Amino acid sequence: MKIMSFNVLCAGRCSRKWEKRIPRVVAAIKENDPDSLGVQEAHIGWMKALSENLPDYDYVGVGRDDGKEDGEFSAVFYKKDKFIPGEKGNFWLSETPDVPGKGWDAACIRICSYVMLTEKETGKKFCHFNTHLDHVGLVAMQKGAELVAKKANEICTDCPAVFTGDFNVTPESAPCKAVKDGGFSDARDIAAITDKDITFHAFLGPKEHCSVIDYVFVKGDIKVNKLTVDRNEYLGDVPSDHYPVIADIEF
Repeated sequence: MKIMSFNVLCAGRCSRKWEKRIPRVVAAIKENDPDSLGVQEAHIGWMKALSENLPDYDYVGVGRDDGKEDGEFSAVFYKKDKFIPGEKGNFWLSETPDVPGKGWDAACIRICSYVMLTEKETGKKFCHFNTHLDHVGLVAMQKGAELVAKKANEICTDCPAVFTGDFNVTPESAPCKAVKDGGFSDARDIAAITDKDITFHAFLGPKEHCSVIDYVFVKGDIKVNKLTVDRNEYLGDVPSDHYPVIADIEF
């Protein structure tokens, strides 16, 4: 089973405007063929484009600004023919997670979307959480990571969980430690075959200031066979300023 995290970049300039990158993003997703996929920075235009071009998938998620269509989605896409969706929802990374709004010292409103997925063929189930941590507020980064881990432990009492996202911080950071303290493992650390090189490149290639900030975390009885960072070009260019991260798992 493949789990993927992909920051598609909400905007972009010139030949890398979001509308012009749709075919490349779609090509990258189809090539990697994830069973479930967490996207970040996907505004309603992106969501419509992805839904139209990926008819085999359904998704869970809402716009972070109003809980409907305004603002970026941190949606979870999943294969309709493979899974039966169960419990699902959205919560905000704030002191009041049930209502839209910024939390702590965050620069932006941040949201987490999740869905419980039962595999039709085997009956096995897991829960997929996906978010995009704040890029400015240090308290918000920490508290947001802690909140998602806490919610995952409350919701996933009898099944494994995966947690994808753009964390805006490197693996040794406090937010990543908070997720690990919540019972998760970084897939890149436990994969039999792994890739620990950069995931964010800002369209500059492997520069020194670019780093690992995109993650697949796993919790419970999950084996990670391989962690891949897809640095390929599609239709002549990379699809986003982040590389997709893909974990091949079994449970």
